[in-house]
Amino acid sequence: MAVATVFRLLGETGAHASVLTDVVGAATLPYAGGRWGVWEYGGSGTGAGLDEELPLRPVATGAPVPLAAGRRAVGWWLLGTGHAMLALARGHVLDRVQFGRPPAAFQAVRHRLAETLVALEGAEAALTAAEDDLALLAKAAAGQAALTAARHCQQVLGGIGFTAEHPLHRHVRRAVVLDGLLGSARELTREAGALVRTSGTAPRLVQL
Repeated sequence: MAVATVFRLLGETGAHASVLTDVVGAATLPYAGGRWGVWEYGGSGTGAGLDEELPLRPVATGAPVPLAAGRRAVGWWLLGTGHAMLALARGHVLDRVQFGRPPAAFQAVRHRLAETLVALEGAEAALTAAEDDLALLAKAAAGQAALTAARHCQQVLGGIGFTAEHPLHRHVRRAVVLDGLLGSARELTREAGALVRTSGTAPRLVQL
C-alpha cells in the first residue's frame, strides 16, 4: 500500500525521488526497445532525452531486476501522472469560456475526459489486483491510460497545453518516459500475448 501511495503522489505532483531503486534494488533498468538506463538520483535532474528532470541516462547494458515490483511501482506513478493531467484539463474546461460557453458544455470535450477517467480507473483496478505474474498487464494498462490521458487532455486544453508555461507538458513528457521504463504498454501487451500462447491458458477474469 505504501508503494502505491508514494508513487501515485509522485505522479500527481510531477516530482521524482530515489525510491524507485528502493523497490527494484538496482539502478540499471530495462527500457523500451531493448535499451537500458541508469537511475542515478543526485537531488536534481540528470536525465537525457525527453524528460531531463528524471535522473535516468542511457547505458549499453544492464543486469536483471525484480520486474514485477518495479512494474507495479512505475504503474502507480503513471496512474498519478494521468490523474494530474485529467485534473488540469477538468479545471480548464470548468473555468474558461470560449465562444460564449464553457468548454465543458461541448459533448466532444466531455467524451474525451470521460474516456480518460475510465482508462485511469481500469488501470487502478489492474494495479490493485495484480500479483507478480500479472504485473506486466497492470503496468501496460497504466501506461496506456497515461498516454490516453496525455492525448485527450492535450486536445481539451488546445494550444495552451503545448506551451512551456503550462504544467501539462511536464506531465506528458513524464508519461512518455515512464511508459517506456521496464517495458512499454505495447511491448508488455505483446509479451502477455506470447505468454498466453505458450501456456495455452489465459488468466481468469477475477485475476484481471
